[in-house]
Amino acid sequence: MPMRRVNVIVSGNVQGVGYRFSAAQEAERLGVSGWVRNLHDGRVEAELEGEESHVDALLAWMAEGPQFAEVTSSRVSERTPKGIQGFRVVR
Repeated sequence: MPMRRVNVIVSGNVQGVGYRFSAAQEAERLGVSGWVRNLHDGRVEAELEGEESHVDALLAWMAEGPQFAEVTSSRVSERTPKGIQGFRVVR
């Protein structure tokens, strides 16, 4: 199965609404590895890696976010897969 790794920056009302922890739960449910963190400017950044269809599904979820988030945009940049395992919330 094709593997995909991406970096994604999500803008909008995405801090203080459980976005990172919800993203981590969704990543674990989908079997996607990587990390997610808040940026100082109010955006959220994530690095995602896994089966292409699973990464695509997580990106679709991230474009909406959890219930109280208001995502206005997301920028996705392709990366070279590294074979990482697990998902973590970076503080």
